[in-house]
Amino acid sequence: MNRLKDATSPYLLQHADNPVHWFEWGQDAFDEARRRDVPLLISVGYSACHWCHVMAHESFEDEETATLMNEHFVNVKVDREERPDVDAVYMNATQAMTGHGGWPMTVFATPDGQPFYTGTYFPRPHFQRLLTGVSNAWNGDREAVLTQSGKIVEALSEHAAFPAGPLPTQEILTGAVRNLAASFDPDRGGFGDAPKFPPSMALEFLLRYGAAAGTPEAETALSMAGRTLETMARGGIYDQLGGGFARYSVDAEWVVPHFEKMLYDNALLLRVYTHWWRSTGSDLARRVALETASFLLAEMRTPEGGFASALDADSEGVEGKFYVWTVDELQELLGEEDGDWAAGVFEVTGAGTFEHGTSVLQLLSDPDDPARFERVRAALLQARSHRVRPGRDDKVVAAWNGLAIAALAETGALFDRPDLVEAARTAAVLLDELHIQDASGPGGLGNPDSAETAGVSGTVRLLRTSRDGRAGSNAGVLEDYADLAEGLLTLYGVTGETRWFQRADELLETVLTHFPDGSGGFFDTADDAERLFQRPQDPTDNATPSGQFAAAGALLSHAALTGSARHREAAEAALGTVSVLAARHARFAGWGLAVAQAAVSGPVEVAVVGPRDDPATAALHRTALSSTLPGLVVALGEPGLSSVPLLAGRGLVNGSPAAYVCRGFTCRLPVTTPAALEEELSRS
Repeated sequence: MNRLKDATSPYLLQHADNPVHWFEWGQDAFDEARRRDVPLLISVGYSACHWCHVMAHESFEDEETATLMNEHFVNVKVDREERPDVDAVYMNATQAMTGHGGWPMTVFATPDGQPFYTGTYFPRPHFQRLLTGVSNAWNGDREAVLTQSGKIVEALSEHAAFPAGPLPTQEILTGAVRNLAASFDPDRGGFGDAPKFPPSMALEFLLRYGAAAGTPEAETALSMAGRTLETMARGGIYDQLGGGFARYSVDAEWVVPHFEKMLYDNALLLRVYTHWWRSTGSDLARRVALETASFLLAEMRTPEGGFASALDADSEGVEGKFYVWTVDELQELLGEEDGDWAAGVFEVTGAGTFEHGTSVLQLLSDPDDPARFERVRAALLQARSHRVRPGRDDKVVAAWNGLAIAALAETGALFDRPDLVEAARTAAVLLDELHIQDASGPGGLGNPDSAETAGVSGTVRLLRTSRDGRAGSNAGVLEDYADLAEGLLTLYGVTGETRWFQRADELLETVLTHFPDGSGGFFDTADDAERLFQRPQDPTDNATPSGQFAAAGALLSHAALTGSARHREAAEAALGTVSVLAARHARFAGWGLAVAQAAVSGPVEVAVVGPRDDPATAALHRTALSSTLPGLVVALGEPGLSSVPLLAGRGLVNGSPAAYVCRGFTCRLPVTTPAALEEELSRS
């Protein structure tokens, strides 16, 4: 029987009606494989994965294939977004055995979970032959299969450790800029050739480096970031009608995307476009940031106030159908004159830029008639709203919601959009009340400004996912704790609500207690998490910041707000791998480089003290948030009423709100005007 009908994962529920006798990942599947003395067939994917849908339709919905699977294997379906730890260890094995990876990932393993044959997508005829061949090998040459499995696990264990060096210096960071420049595409932006993924974390580093370093490479860094951000925003990877970015471009020109839209990409890109605007005042940066924020609220927000994981690439079984247009469609909808004009503006051609004569909308230059453009764009967006929408994976992932909280809080503050800050706060409340567990149960914080109502430090644990207001059962991994802590610290800096600082403090205490590897780094799972054949640990960035680099960033910010040497030392130790990666593999350490730049620069600390309803307090606060100093942290509170250490002993000046600019908890004389604060920050 198929056991997926009670799953909380939308991806697993997509397979609940398959004739395959699927199990969820868990002890029941292992016990059944031992009882039947058959291998495990572990299929790993996610709901927005196009090729996962293809393999499901070809093989998992096919009675003949399902019969082979059910007869010879215990079949386990895994949502990689719910179980990144399971995905990580088997992806390591797949890449080691085949030289590549991807999803769907197909793993044959012993009843103990040790892999012996792996792959990704298999067309149905090939897959059927593979099922028969693996079964024959298991039954006819078991010893060789077990020997192969043992060798794989042993080899992976031997290569698990990652070298580390000292805390990066400014010279090492300059070397990283040079390494990025070596693979930079000056014409089309981005790094390397197709496919091109949005290099969000590397762009954040380049903006920080450009703001901090007085070197010739600073201009290069800002130029690479600006060129990439512009070409992405004008290409087909960006939804020119509804806002938001697709996961990657299949070509080097950012024209044709892989159409799935991920929460993590859009959260990271929202933040970096906001920072680009803060650095340059670019109108394009402002437009894209606000449109992406609107996309998150309109398309990704769940009824509970969190943010959904992804939108599918497909609708009606066709990739990109929701997003693409033909010249005829434009003319029919807008009339011949406006249709032809729109085709020119959006690069829609008769031959098409995608498949079957369709084109992905681009906006390579600003239109010469803005009013006409907005009218046409609104008409196209309205017409598109009647198309069949791509499916949505509406589970709430703690890590990715942490990224969204940080991005929306900063964007709302810098663009004077309190609705965005409120959306960040609402998501934080959901995570606090549903995902975080402490000695008093889920949630447990009373007065949002009272640190005394928090649970005992170090007792909080985090659940990775929820759906429809119901928490899942999977434990949070390192990125969940770190990204959520980052989001809550950012939200505190914007709102001054001590609740979020306190929760971040507790999450980071759990990180320091349960995740260290003993050598300055962090494992991706806690010391009391489910044991897999390998304890996952990967300090390099992928589509999101690595857990280790995300933890380093949150620990560094926490140290700046508290003066905690323990947190600062842990952050610096976790950044040791950046020194190894910077000169040759900077693209895989973007967030680590960004955090390292903040560490080298201080970071600068700003304490803003004054009544919340005083316009003078708000003006000082906004000035602090508008600074481009790398990793700058802001503490906001009323004199004597906050438990945040950076505010301790900082008072009003002659009864007026004041700002204190500090580094390492050593502060200069307070200032009381935005102009004076700008001057102090410019000297920092």
